[in-house]
Amino acid sequence: MYALKEIETQGLQFIELASSDATSKAVICLNQGGRLSDFVFEKIQILADFHPSAYQDNYASSVLFPFANRIKGGAYTFNDSKYILDCNEKGKSNALHGLVYNKAFVCIHKTLTSDYASITLQYKDEGKNKGFPFKFNIELTYTLNSCGIALSVKIKNEDKRPFPFTLGWHPYFNSKDLDYSSIDFNSNSKYLFDHQQIISGTTSLGLEMPFQLKGVKLDDGYPLQTNEVEFLTPEYGFKFTSTSKENFLHLFTPDQPKVIAIEPMTGAANNFNNKIGLQTLEPNDVYKVEWDIAIDTLNTKVKSNKLINKLCNS
Repeated sequence: MYALKEIETQGLQFIELASSDATSKAVICLNQGGRLSDFVFEKIQILADFHPSAYQDNYASSVLFPFANRIKGGAYTFNDSKYILDCNEKGKSNALHGLVYNKAFVCIHKTLTSDYASITLQYKDEGKNKGFPFKFNIELTYTLNSCGIALSVKIKNEDKRPFPFTLGWHPYFNSKDLDYSSIDFNSNSKYLFDHQQIISGTTSLGLEMPFQLKGVKLDDGYPLQTNEVEFLTPEYGFKFTSTSKENFLHLFTPDQPKVIAIEPMTGAANNFNNKIGLQTLEPNDVYKVEWDIAIDTLNTKVKSNKLINKLCNS
């Protein structure tokens, strides 16, 4: 039987989901936007440990809503009305990573069986933010099972007016050695960015897949042709899938070694302005997306050895 434990430490509330043999554990922080703060699968550390870096600086595993990535200058126009969001990105004067990453969620449902553990968290917004004055309800459902972990996000418009939105997720993944890791996705192009890290155009992708991560630094966005991204490390591999009709990806390698952010999004950066992937949710309507991470720890050693040989001989 899968297990659930509630933890309180340093003024924060956490819920830990664990497999029956305790080799797989997912820890969710309720106070920090309902984020997945730790994830171990079959004794392998999947999510990166950013200590002592603070969450307000790295946004690790934050859920991004009502916009993903950045809004230039925090300003946008929707249905002929102008709005200005608070600019929380230091040095670039952009609104960054949405409005729920620092909100307190409450647990409204728990399920424990012999096959999986699942919790649903909820946050209700009363529409008092001047930059996004719309009432909405957001629910996050995390499910841990023998295949990996899934995050389902459900948004309901509880306002009397429609509102624009994009969803994203900001997890950082650990690799034993990024030089012997690779990522594989289907895209024809990548976005160009200006000095504010705002999309200024596109260029041909020019990457051979799977893309070897040896010695690269990334802070790039891509429109995807499919809903799948694969990541391979010397210890494990996973397939990241999305139920979104349109899919976008942002990759970021921070200064911390052996770490990469693989960020799925339903729209591109600054799409409140450039409209790339932007959606509108009507009053009382519901939007749902699920991101699933299926992990392989049994067969990847052979694949990784082949990758290591290829990299060492290149």
